[in-house]
Amino acid sequence: MPNVSADLVEILVCPETRQPVKLATAEQLEALNEGIRDGTLRTRGGNTPEKELTEGLVREDGKVLYAVDDGIPVMLIEESYELP
Repeated sequence: MPNVSADLVEILVCPETRQPVKLATAEQLEALNEGIRDGTLRTRGGNTPEKELTEGLVREDGKVLYAVDDGIPVMLIEESYELP
């Protein structure tokens, strides 16, 4: 069950493109978490994530994921991740 409010997801948009976002699938999260575990994943700003992702929001075009930390979406371009 997601920690982020469904009402909040409905009104959020990508700060870069203004596209709507939706909850990430388990498969999308696992693909990124593999990169976190093997040390290859970086945020779009070049930072190494400190912990695995448990929840995220994916831009409508499916190219970018914004992490959700304790139910709070991190909608910063430099903290987002490119999806494989």
